[in-house]
Amino acid sequence: MSALKAILDELDLGRPNAQPAALAAVTDLAIEIAREGREGRKIGTIFTVGAEAEVMRRSRCLILDPLAGHPAARRQIEDPDVRETVKELAQLDGGFVVDGTGTVLSACRYFESTLSHSQQPLGLGTRHLAAASISAATGAIAIVVSESSIVRIYSDGTLSNEILPELWLLHRYMPHIAQPSLTRDHAHNIGIVTERTEHPGVP
Repeated sequence: MSALKAILDELDLGRPNAQPAALAAVTDLAIEIAREGREGRKIGTIFTVGAEAEVMRRSRCLILDPLAGHPAARRQIEDPDVRETVKELAQLDGGFVVDGTGTVLSACRYFESTLSHSQQPLGLGTRHLAAASISAATGAIAIVVSESSIVRIYSDGTLSNEILPELWLLHRYMPHIAQPSLTRDHAHNIGIVTERTEHPGVP
């Protein structure tokens, strides 16, 4: 079982009515954005997956929606062209709404923040507060790409998992050196994806 499948299997996708494949595709794209940045700089953004009607109702576009009017078939998150488009749009303010099947519905959206800063771990900013709030209010899964190059996943208003992309993507290019593994921080009840280096003869 892959580390990504392991962390996503822990999430309840019933309330947001989200398909595992859609969530996995969005999470993988978020990891790429965190790792690569854009135009030589780090960027941050938010994705929501599932519960799209409620998310749309509790958010608004900061500019004219660049995805409006395009057919749904051209907005599938697994389409390479769509992924590149999302990476470009991630440089703008706001986040993305993705439905439970993996169709990107809207970009550059501002999400309502209804939780207080005291309800979130110290050191996390307004983007994380917005993700926690929208996931609590709607049941959607919220995925935050931090400008510090960490991906965080929120479910029901709670930080569920943290992914370190530098280590995560290492296995794509050098699988013989390292594989990602899932560890759990029991003190904070979150899963953290980190590096697991394989050594011959060591279990």
